[in-house]
Amino acid sequence: MIREEAQLNPRLFDKDVEQVPTRNGYGEGLVIAGEKDPNVVVLCADLTESTRSEAFAKKFPERFIEIGVAEQNLATIAAGLGVSGKVPFISSYATFSPGRNWEQIRTTMAYNDSNVKIAGAHTGISVGPDGATHQAIEDIATTRVMANMKVFVPCDAIEARKATLAAAKIWGPVYIRFTREKTPVITTEDTPYIPGKAEIFWEPKAGTRSKKAEVAIIGCGPLLYNALVAAHELDKEKIGVVVLNNHSVKPIDERKIIEVARKCGAVVTIEEHQVMGGMGSAVAEVLAKHYPVPMEFLGMQDTFGESGKPEELIKKYKMDVRDIIYAVRKVIKRKK
Repeated sequence: MIREEAQLNPRLFDKDVEQVPTRNGYGEGLVIAGEKDPNVVVLCADLTESTRSEAFAKKFPERFIEIGVAEQNLATIAAGLGVSGKVPFISSYATFSPGRNWEQIRTTMAYNDSNVKIAGAHTGISVGPDGATHQAIEDIATTRVMANMKVFVPCDAIEARKATLAAAKIWGPVYIRFTREKTPVITTEDTPYIPGKAEIFWEPKAGTRSKKAEVAIIGCGPLLYNALVAAHELDKEKIGVVVLNNHSVKPIDERKIIEVARKCGAVVTIEEHQVMGGMGSAVAEVLAKHYPVPMEFLGMQDTFGESGKPEELIKKYKMDVRDIIYAVRKVIKRKK
């Protein structure tokens, strides 16, 4: 059942559960961060409305810089501000930033430990009709490999706002990943959010049909909702799972990941990203070193996406509820 301590949305499994794009939380977070700290500045690459930087630009026009379609300039200008006492946030589509300007981010930001926050919008295949060129499915891998870089993947709009505010207070470069489409609101204002600390959102306990946790589902981003629905369905079959929100890919919560692996003896990871190098790979690195268990990885399987409705693409590339349930059953057989 849902952990009471997690304080999740009580209407999580309703058909009319509230849905909001995670990028909206970023926009709200920028304004709040700007109100709290006059050193917060925002730069954008001609995508002010789409990345939800617009509200900040209207409230603090003197602290907003429109760079235009020049992502390399976006990164290097921000890097200079980041070592000069400012707290710059740069906003663009993730295929462009940290995609097109990866080398500038590496050399001018990460290498110099510049205090820049990178907002990568329109990530994953749920970008939909824009197609493969605009569907960032490699960005977790390319950012987490950089020294000094932190990587956050919020599961909903509320957590995205919290991640934005947390990033503003953390020294050094941070990458935050956002989605375009509306996705279910999983958390509440009271749900804990601490960078570097994963949270258990579901586990078998008194009142559930399943008494024992057999698999840990570790996910990040809005697909965590599918993991929770899968856990709800599996409980009806008396198959117990733990669902862990691993929103902080770097720094990663090694202690909690090892804890749920020990408890369950098998792990399924789910992310809207390539399975190579992403969040699942980060989890596998932890477990390979400390506590190896059978694992299944759900995500993009070494392929690009395509144009289509978000829900159609999630099903085609096997990241929906039925695929998570299948992976859980499969890894249980491997464990036994």
